[in-house]
Amino acid sequence: MTGLVLKLGPHERVLINGAVIENGDRRSKLAIMTPNANILRLRDAIHPEEVTTPVRRVCYIAQLVLSGDAEPEQARLQLLRGIEQLSQILTDHDSRLQLNQATASVLENNHYQVLKALRSLLPREERLFAACPS
Repeated sequence: MTGLVLKLGPHERVLINGAVIENGDRRSKLAIMTPNANILRLRDAIHPEEVTTPVRRVCYIAQLVLSGDAEPEQARLQLLRGIEQLSQILTDHDSRLQLNQATASVLENNHYQVLKALRSLLPREERLFAACPS
């Protein structure tokens, strides 16, 4: 089987190409066979009021593309600029790998992978903010 496999909990919601899909009473798996389908788990969605940090800001731009609220062409430059700005701050090896993956995914118009790579940086960003004196 190829494609993306989503494992959904009971009553979990996911946005697929603009349509909200809700799972039934039991855990299930969905195999997404269409390449480049726009998919967003609603439990992972960042709400506008939560866009309070640099990584969250760039994640939110990718999320807007996945939800159909922004055109990929319009978001492309914003994403690339945002990733470049993050690369000026997050200079460790692991962050670089994720930022490089995010950049490659933007260039491939694979916004699900952009969001996945950037979300992996959220815990690191949180630790950095926690370490800074207020």
